[in-house]
Amino acid sequence: MAGAKIKKGDQVIVLAGRDKGKKGEVYQVIPKDGRALVRGVNVVRKHQRQTAQQEGGIIAKEASIHVSNLALEDPKDGKPTRVGFKRLDDGRKVRFAKRSGEIIEDKR
Repeated sequence: MAGAKIKKGDQVIVLAGRDKGKKGEVYQVIPKDGRALVRGVNVVRKHQRQTAQQEGGIIAKEASIHVSNLALEDPKDGKPTRVGFKRLDDGRKVRFAKRSGEIIEDKR
């Protein structure tokens, strides 16, 4: 997916669902499904069967959330913003926050 609006390492805000308003960091993006895993958001409790490597019981883990329900956090004021793309004078294509015009740096 060339030119992804949400990438690994981005700080995002949840726009819809039971975790609406929560902030977190994206630690995995699944472009094929248009979903992302966000630290501390959409936590589900899952019954885990015991294996030789893993202990059994109920574990809490993050479930994926659709990227349409996420908005990037504006680097300037921390509010949700849409993402745009522009070319710099040196020819690089960068993402920018449409709310403030601030360039979004990749944190990878």
